[in-house]
Amino acid sequence: MSLNQLITILLARRLLVILVFALTVMAAAAVTLVLPKNYQASSSLIINYKGTDPVTGTTMPAQLAPSYMATQVDIISSQNVALKVVDELKLDETRFAIEAFEQVTSDAENVNKNVNIKDWLAGVLQKKLIIRPSEQSNVIEVGYKGTDPQFVATVANAFADAYVDTNLKLKVEPSMEAAEWFSERLASYREDVIAAEKKLSEYQSEKGIVALEERWDVENSKLEQLSQELVAAQADALDSNSRSNEANTAESIEKNPDILTNPLIQNMKAELNSAEANLAKLRQRYAVNHPKYQAAQAEVSNLRAELQSEIENVTGGLSNSASLSDERVRELEAAVQQQKQKILKLNQQRDELAVLQLDVESAQQTLNTALERFSQTSMEGNINQSDVSILTRAKPPLFPSSPNLKRNLFLAAVLGFFLAAGAALLLELLNPRVRSREDLSIPVLGELKKRGYRNKALPAPKTQLLSQH
Repeated sequence: MSLNQLITILLARRLLVILVFALTVMAAAAVTLVLPKNYQASSSLIINYKGTDPVTGTTMPAQLAPSYMATQVDIISSQNVALKVVDELKLDETRFAIEAFEQVTSDAENVNKNVNIKDWLAGVLQKKLIIRPSEQSNVIEVGYKGTDPQFVATVANAFADAYVDTNLKLKVEPSMEAAEWFSERLASYREDVIAAEKKLSEYQSEKGIVALEERWDVENSKLEQLSQELVAAQADALDSNSRSNEANTAESIEKNPDILTNPLIQNMKAELNSAEANLAKLRQRYAVNHPKYQAAQAEVSNLRAELQSEIENVTGGLSNSASLSDERVRELEAAVQQQKQKILKLNQQRDELAVLQLDVESAQQTLNTALERFSQTSMEGNINQSDVSILTRAKPPLFPSSPNLKRNLFLAAVLGFFLAAGAALLLELLNPRVRSREDLSIPVLGELKKRGYRNKALPAPKTQLLSQH
């Protein structure tokens, strides 16, 4: 079907088209006027997000929480916020709400009997709540729809206030719970510190520890001194033993430095040499039995005996000196070993003391951290500043949001035009007419027109007649 045929059909059936179009528009207008007027009021909220963990105290920027706005929308539309609105406006105490709730619960068969009027009212409010978060900013628009302009503005503002209060509560409650938990743990932490300090004090008292580090330094210095004395004594003992061994050997007596350097022995050797020289002279002058010769010989024998006795005294002194040196070495070795044991014991005490001191420091650090977090969470739990601010409050609307008469009439006009065109085409299909040469499937020789003649539709010839013609 061409556009010309369509226009021809609509013009031919213009009465039907006008009638259907008019009826459609009039019906839409009547329905629009009959429908109750609904009003919508909205409050704007701005959210300044600063996520803070009440336990760790760390702050997370809003960019790291893309679902934060969606979460806030869910909070606004939650039953908790709706129940706060019911309580704030005292809707459950109004006669109209009580009668409506009684009628609903009495008429409905599948209604849960445990549902109270507050829950029911909260559900009713949630159904008419309108929440529109902004895509480019942190602004959320909270609106409510109803038949009373004053009521919808009041409910919208009540939802905004209830959300601000809920947001603050959700922000403060974790901090308050954390503060309460820290408060309970503080007593235990204090007891741990007291127990650790008591254990440290008892250990110091048991071991007699006053200044362990200073005592360790003194004992360590004493060990170094004993070690030095031991080295010197060992060297002296080695020298004494060597000299004693040389003095006790017959071949080395004359070469022994202690004997060679002894002035008494040297004097006695000089006297002995002088007496032997005198004896040699007397042997040449006198006989063996001569009194002078025998006196000189007795003197030589006495000097030799005295010299031998003195040499034995010197060698005996060297042996005693070596024995004393060995005894001194043994005493120093025992003292060094004893000092080492004492230092090892001090090291053990110092390690045990360090462990106990570490326990005290750890317990004290835990207590200090708990006190710091308790102070922080207590302050966070007592703040009354919310991250949400009301940008604009809802006002009673002057004009209804629905039904929209202009929009409905426009839509009815569009719909009416299509209905009218459809009705005309349907009627044309049920009762076809020849209205132009395009409606004929045979060649047309010509058209006759008369001025003032109204083209009246002629019945379409049957196929058999047209084919014969």
